[in-house]
Amino acid sequence: MIQAIKSLLGMSPKVDYKMLMQKGAIIVDVRTKSEYQNGHIKGSLNIPLDSLNSNLSKLKKDSPVITCCASGMRSASAKSILKSNGFTDVYNGDGWSSLQSKIK
Repeated sequence: MIQAIKSLLGMSPKVDYKMLMQKGAIIVDVRTKSEYQNGHIKGSLNIPLDSLNSNLSKLKKDSPVITCCASGMRSASAKSILKSNGFTDVYNGDGWSSLQSKIK
């Protein structure tokens, strides 16, 4: 209950993205193909948000998944889509450039 309240207030525990990467996390960049081509995290998988539902088979439900986009809005939507499709270990990495600095 206390954790739920903290989460609502934006006080959720800090995510260790570096550790998630060491555990085999997959980074899913949900920006458009052209946005992705203009810069992305090396090794990330580009699945635009509007085609995520039809590409779920490209992801493993038992591996951590980190979503990212330009600012964090689409990646939050992607996290919700994944959660509603049975993915349990999903994290919103927000904007790809800030996420990139957190995993180095």
